[in-house]
Amino acid sequence: MATPQPNVPVRGSSSGVAVMALFDLLGRKWNMRILWELRRESLSFRALQSHCDGMSPSVLNSRIKQLNESKLLISTENGYTLTPLGASLMSTLDPLREWSNTWEEALL
Repeated sequence: MATPQPNVPVRGSSSGVAVMALFDLLGRKWNMRILWELRRESLSFRALQSHCDGMSPSVLNSRIKQLNESKLLISTENGYTLTPLGASLMSTLDPLREWSNTWEEALL
């Protein structure tokens, strides 16, 4: 499965508009979870796998490759970590996380 990139057709967009490519990338199973788990600290492969409910190593490898190709995470001597671009994405999503808390309260 090819890594979604801007200006290349993706699911939901034949033009590959950048935001649609991002939604396709983030909508792939486990990608958001991996970014979420790395938002505060670097994690080794095994630690990341454990934080992600023990997903299979082959799936984790595949998702790490996609997120690396997208320049959202890198491998360092301390494990996997968000790039500045990945950290910026997670900061950008903070208002959405806050909104979801309001939504949750409204549904109770």
